[in-house]
Amino acid sequence: MTYPFKAVSLTYKKAPLGIRELLALDEASCSCLLHKLQHELGLSDLLVLSTCNRTEVYYAAEKDQSAAIIEALGQVKGIADSPRWQSYFMALNSSQAAVQQLFEVALGLDSQVVGDMQISNQVKRAYQRSAEADAAGPFLHRLLHSVLAANKRVQQETAFRDGAASTSYATLELVQELTATMAQPRVLIVGLGEIGKDICRHFGKSKRFAEVTICNRTRLTAELLAAENGLHVLDFERIADGLQAADVVISSLAAPTPFFTRDLVGSLPQERPTLFIDLSVPRSVAPELESTPGVTVYNIDTIQHKASQALAQRLAAIPHVQAIIQESMVTLHAWTREMQIAPTIQRLKSMLELLRQQEVGRFQKKVSPDEARRLDEVTKSLTQKFLKLPVLQLKAACQRGEAEQLTILLTELFALEMRS
Repeated sequence: MTYPFKAVSLTYKKAPLGIRELLALDEASCSCLLHKLQHELGLSDLLVLSTCNRTEVYYAAEKDQSAAIIEALGQVKGIADSPRWQSYFMALNSSQAAVQQLFEVALGLDSQVVGDMQISNQVKRAYQRSAEADAAGPFLHRLLHSVLAANKRVQQETAFRDGAASTSYATLELVQELTATMAQPRVLIVGLGEIGKDICRHFGKSKRFAEVTICNRTRLTAELLAAENGLHVLDFERIADGLQAADVVISSLAAPTPFFTRDLVGSLPQERPTLFIDLSVPRSVAPELESTPGVTVYNIDTIQHKASQALAQRLAAIPHVQAIIQESMVTLHAWTREMQIAPTIQRLKSMLELLRQQEVGRFQKKVSPDEARRLDEVTKSLTQKFLKLPVLQLKAACQRGEAEQLTILLTELFALEMRS
């Protein structure tokens, strides 16, 4: 592809959890970085994506802007020495590579849990954020349209999303295994973002647990979800009481620093071990709790590794998914080529329309209104027929990679630059 589309990417493949959580962005920070890149660096076709596994920026620019983007990310996060983390990032400076990366991310090929459906919704939200900020140009709009269409095909045509390999279901399976010897385990779910809500639905369907309680800063959200899934609700202000009663605590709280600290958890009875499942990035369970007697902590990497073990069916569908991506990219490539000739076609149309209107105007005073209407219809039809062949030839030349020569010829032949 000839369009200057690029990406800079920090993912679980190169960066450990500690680095990913340091540079993770919440919704407000994503918007802040988007604004900074758009208005301070002058980048276009911007998409800022941040999940528990990645922080990525897609953009259009003639030259590699990855260093400036990483510096801007550090500024948004309040990190003075952001270049120190540059080795954890990957710069994708060819349009082909950047586009393929976004397809593979959005469709779940590049997820820790291959086929994870949550990532496609996160990409949609990132795109919506770009569109609302007027940071998405024609190329990004077309690209995301292609990505979302491909995602729909994957859902309908393949087994890539089959099976219980999501982060939320893997959490349920792990908790079931860890509490297998407990008579009536009690579960406390804290934080109701997208993953938290999915976990509530899975636990609501399970008959394994004596009591599942949900706790959220916004009580109304918890009440609606509890009613939907037959769960209990705990006021956020009483979370210490909930910890005393729970055998398992599942946290997907969004916060810049750990919420579950030694001060909060230190009073738990050691004779009854408490399991913490921390799905947050940045982590919501303080690392020092891993060495606290009576407490066992599992983080997002543990969960996603477990989920990846149930992927045989999805792995078999990968070639089909890759074929869908390649077909989509070929179509996008053809559109990108045609986008380059669009200005020439528009100038040719404008020139012919101007000539048509001038000639029609010369005769309108000499004919009746009915004749004037017919004259207008006839000349419009002739103009469209005249345009048809040059446009078809230009599009065919695009597919052969020869559009530039024909564009130059048409521009000189009709003096289009002079008329623009």
